[in-house]
Amino acid sequence: MQLVFSNPYKCSDQKLPKHYIIFLMNFYTGCPIWSFKGWVGNFYPPGTKPGDFLHEYTRRLTTVEGNTTFYAVPSRETVQGWAAEMVTGFRFCPKLPRTISHAGRLAEHVEEALVFVDIMTGLGSNLGPMFLQLPPRYAPRQLDDLRAFLEAWPRDYRLAVEVRHLDWFDEPAHDTLNQLLREHNMARIVIDTRPIRDLKGDEILRGSVYESLLGARERKPNVPVIPENTADFIFVRYIGHPSMPINLPFLNEWGDFAARQLGQGLDAFVFCHSPENLTAPWLCRTLHQKVAGQVEIAPLPWDEIDNSTFEQGSLF
Repeated sequence: MQLVFSNPYKCSDQKLPKHYIIFLMNFYTGCPIWSFKGWVGNFYPPGTKPGDFLHEYTRRLTTVEGNTTFYAVPSRETVQGWAAEMVTGFRFCPKLPRTISHAGRLAEHVEEALVFVDIMTGLGSNLGPMFLQLPPRYAPRQLDDLRAFLEAWPRDYRLAVEVRHLDWFDEPAHDTLNQLLREHNMARIVIDTRPIRDLKGDEILRGSVYESLLGARERKPNVPVIPENTADFIFVRYIGHPSMPINLPFLNEWGDFAARQLGQGLDAFVFCHSPENLTAPWLCRTLHQKVAGQVEIAPLPWDEIDNSTFEQGSLF
């Protein structure tokens, strides 16, 4: 389903009418990691041990980016262990390993990708969309290679695709990629780095993936942040600012966009990052509140066990 917006970032002050809510609204929000000691005592209960992080995480947020699988393919036993820690309804979204996405032609790694998918099925009903993050060097001239890989992807498993080479955002490559993804019901990942652009050169970004993202955007500053809709789900990666107030106007925009997609029957996966990791869970909670203010979605599990509010100073 393709939706056309004259201004996709325009926020609405009104709730959607009740008769508009005709689908089960599947809104998932989470962080890029679950293992972070800095969350103990605020996001996680005091004294939480690292071995219990995943258990606690899945009882607070509803999804997670499985970035750990980018660096190494886990054993089947490890995946089964993860699944045992997850609650019903939680979605784990694994990133395809770099030995597939960052090792030359994708078509040469189809068999490896199929093995990875098979291992991830050990998550059972907790398996969410997997995602393919392509390196900045992977350009539109490699479209035929990408097409071959996507055609080989098993249809029963959702896939989201993230491109970083800036030529993908120019026409005709932009529209060609979107059409290819629509043909396969695959989501085009949207990354929003606007909140951290004022942090360029800041020590907090030094050496991080966020620093390289900003560097790429500086080389072509007019690349738009376009909410793409190419599948029956959306996949957004929001790179938040460590200062919560700076995030609020952006979260308003994404909350509005997610609510409208949910109202059209799509599932929504929105992941909130922050350079220092500390703020990320509170970004998720704030976003959930904004979506819940427009459409009827399930309560955030975190709110049912801890309704304390965000206090910036208490995290540092």
